[in-house]
Amino acid sequence: MTFDGKHAIVTGAGSGIGAALCRALTSAGAQVLCTDVDGDAAERTASALGARARSLRLDVTDASAVQAAVDHVVDRAGRLDLMFNNAGIVWGGDSELLTLDQWNAIIDVNIRGVVHGVAAAYPLMLRQGHGHIINTASMAGLTAAGQVTSYVMTKHAVVGLSLALRSEAVARGVGVLAVCPAAVETPILDKGAIGGFVGRDYFLQAQGGKPYDADRLADDILRAVQKNKPLLVKPRIAHAQWLFARLAPGLMNRMSMRFIASQRARQRAQA
Repeated sequence: MTFDGKHAIVTGAGSGIGAALCRALTSAGAQVLCTDVDGDAAERTASALGARARSLRLDVTDASAVQAAVDHVVDRAGRLDLMFNNAGIVWGGDSELLTLDQWNAIIDVNIRGVVHGVAAAYPLMLRQGHGHIINTASMAGLTAAGQVTSYVMTKHAVVGLSLALRSEAVARGVGVLAVCPAAVETPILDKGAIGGFVGRDYFLQAQGGKPYDADRLADDILRAVQKNKPLLVKPRIAHAQWLFARLAPGLMNRMSMRFIASQRARQRAQA
C-alpha cells in the first residue's frame, strides 16, 4: 500500500512517537487528524505540518469521544484508513508505592484507550473491507522489568489484543500491527517517576544504549504497515533481547532482579 491520500487518526500526537507519526504520514501524502489530551500540543503538531493535518483534543479514556473522532473523519472523508492507538502513560517506581488511582489511570489510558480506538475503528474497517489498526505497545509488552510493573502489565495486554485481533482481521482485509520499541526519545521517560525512580537513566542502562529516534521509529512503523507485519520490535538490540528472553526466560528474570537490586542501591547512595 501507499499512504498518499489515506486518512489517519493518531492519538497521543502532541509529542514523541505520536508527533513523529504525524510527520511521517503527512510527508507520505496522508491526511492526518492529530489528537491528544493536550489540545494545544495537538495543535502545535498539526500547525507545523500544513494542510494535510488537523488537530483535535481527545481523551482516549472517553469512549464516546473516540467514537466521535472516528465519525468526524468518516463524515469528512467517507472512510478511515489508518487508526494509530498511540497514547500512553507510565509510572516508574516500586509497585507498593502506586496508589489505586494510579493503577486505574494507567489501565484507563494504556488498555481502555486502545480498546476504545479498536471498538470505534475496527467495525468500520470491516464494513469498508480495508483498513489498518496500529497499536503502540513496548518492549515491556514482550519482556518484564520491575519498577515499571503497571506499565508492563498494560503493554502485555496491548500486544495480546493486537495479535489476537489480527488473527481475525487479516482474512477480512484489515491489518493489525503491534509496535514494540525499546526506549525512544520521548517525554514519557521523564514523567511518572515515583519514590526516587531513576526514569530515563533506568531505561537506558537496562537497554544498553541511547534512546531510539522517534522519527526513525515512525518510518519503521510505516514500512511495517506496508508489509502488513504483525509485530515490530526496534531497535535491533531490542529484537535480540526479545529473542533471548524467549529462549531463556528464567535467566532474563534473574538479570532483571539483579538490575533492580543495583538500582535500589544507587537510590540509597543518592539519598
